[in-house]
Amino acid sequence: MRFGMFIPQGWRFDLVGIEEERHWQVMRDLARRADAGPWESVWVYDHFHTTPVPSEEATHEAWTLMAALAAATERVRLGQMCTCMAYRPPMYLAKVAATVDHVSGGRIEMGIGAGWYEHEWRAYGYGFPRAGERLAMLEEGVQIMRQAWREGVATFSGRHYAVDGAICRPLPLQEGGVPLWVAGGGERVTLRIAARYADYTNFDGTPEAFAHKSAVLAEHCRDVGTDYDRIVRSANYNVAIGRDEAEVTDRLERLADRLRSVGVPEDGVEKQLRSVRGMPACGTPEQIVENLRALRDLGMTYGIFYFPEAAYDTSGIELFEREVIPALQ
Repeated sequence: MRFGMFIPQGWRFDLVGIEEERHWQVMRDLARRADAGPWESVWVYDHFHTTPVPSEEATHEAWTLMAALAAATERVRLGQMCTCMAYRPPMYLAKVAATVDHVSGGRIEMGIGAGWYEHEWRAYGYGFPRAGERLAMLEEGVQIMRQAWREGVATFSGRHYAVDGAICRPLPLQEGGVPLWVAGGGERVTLRIAARYADYTNFDGTPEAFAHKSAVLAEHCRDVGTDYDRIVRSANYNVAIGRDEAEVTDRLERLADRLRSVGVPEDGVEKQLRSVRGMPACGTPEQIVENLRALRDLGMTYGIFYFPEAAYDTSGIELFEREVIPALQ
């Protein structure tokens, strides 16, 4: 199994209480820590406002961080889970990614999706098209990026995007372009787009849902003539790890306290806890290894892990590195 780690960037209230002028230092140091350790990749989210509720807490922009992390690290691969297609014109995004690929020495991953956070869409003036429109934008944008990266120029005319001889030089350092991660588990459209274009997928990581989405992806691959085994299937996991149940509970309580301290309503706090509690990466190292082994048997070969307390306390990361990763690599 391969392992990636999310870097706190504020979106999930994970830099609360840290002076804004120190945020970059915290993010950079965690990325360098991963760079020196057993992690294959580090990741950020592509969002502008905090969740589960918008606030004036800082949220750092994903592709600016990609460039900065590219210059600050040497080995780990760098991704976003996931870039919202409609937040940047696809040809511009292709150009940005190609440049950052050079800064990184060929270590960029392109996580891409249709987007969902209505509040920030409308706040930033993007409107909020219906899901079918957002997915159509995703498919058109992916085609433009692939053409730009492979040919150095893109010409495309669609319902949502049109480019005419748009040049993408330099090409990405990676042969064939930046690897595409199509994120989301929509069964009729998203997974069909993934079957056509993706190098990686990223969808629900619970065992039953992962098995079901994998079967749907396999069916789409048969329909479009793609080798299903060529696509790496990944999932994201929120981590609460402890040497015993008491330590796990303590981590969850500290997360709840931090969310309450910035005014997240109780239903929002509980929603965030449900995304950790009882999930595959919640428990002792032995429990987490057992859960991930079962998922690996279902074909989940790349996990990306989020430690809510990472900006304040790296003991959970250290325990995971020491006892989980070696058991599964």
